[in-house]
Amino acid sequence: MEKIQSTFHAINNEITKVVLGQEKILEHIFIAILVGGHLLLEGPPGVAKTLIAKSLAKTFQATYKRVQFTPDLMPLDITGTSIFNFQTQTFHFQPGPIFTDLLLADEINRTPPKTQAALLEAMEERQVSIDGVVKPLSPLFTTIATQNPLEYEGTYPLPEAQLDRFLFKLIITYPQGEDELAIYQRYQDQMVNEASLNKIIPQVSPETVLDLRQALAAIKASDDLIRYVLQIIQATREHPLLLLGASPRAGISLLLAAKARAALNGRDYLIPDDIQEMAYPLLRHRLFLKPEAQVNGKDPDFIVNNILINIKVPR
Repeated sequence: MEKIQSTFHAINNEITKVVLGQEKILEHIFIAILVGGHLLLEGPPGVAKTLIAKSLAKTFQATYKRVQFTPDLMPLDITGTSIFNFQTQTFHFQPGPIFTDLLLADEINRTPPKTQAALLEAMEERQVSIDGVVKPLSPLFTTIATQNPLEYEGTYPLPEAQLDRFLFKLIITYPQGEDELAIYQRYQDQMVNEASLNKIIPQVSPETVLDLRQALAAIKASDDLIRYVLQIIQATREHPLLLLGASPRAGISLLLAAKARAALNGRDYLIPDDIQEMAYPLLRHRLFLKPEAQVNGKDPDFIVNNILINIKVPR
């Protein structure tokens, strides 16, 4: 547990060299890395979504690729393709940017669903099938996708199957007054610019990440808490304001994320607070509201809160 805590603080200290006012977001990102989950960062333009992802990649001693998703991007631009060599009269495979440890899928909802679907197999099984051949990806392969809110012009909603493959959907909002003032002051004093990313010192090796993931197996969860997770997931399928609830994959992910939060707080056992806090970022993109709920101004976080209130918390 001490190793997990110290690693998080080291990463956090490096990222806050260039990012201010997003402490909770950074904590949730680290939890996702711990459990091997993918991340969807959503927010309006200009709130440092891409900067957070790039800063995170810099803290890892791992390979990193960035893909700018655009309307004309094709699936093979991501996965790679076989190219014919006229000299040898054979095909050879040219890997795409997906063959990396950390993939930044920038503005993922600006490309059509056909191209978005190129990530489905990679995100679930950490492999891609090309020309009938299965090619494994890095065991650390993690997608960090950013998107603008769907009501913005020129965006495409992500398919349900792809949304379910993201561990968390993190909402990045405008910074609070004092934090935003500090950001302006940093730029005024020339303490932060694009070159500042080069000042971030890598803190974590791929081997360390894999070791930390193995350590999560030692976190204990009582039968009552596992049943509590089940009750939350089942309640999403029965809620009157929802068209579609959460899958068993979501339940497994909720349990793992709660364990990671427990470890981050120095505990080798779960408490209900771990499950409750992880429920919001983990479920908000997996719940699909009925039209009448949307008309009345309800959102997925409201539904999650309603579910948690109405389920008895285990002692």
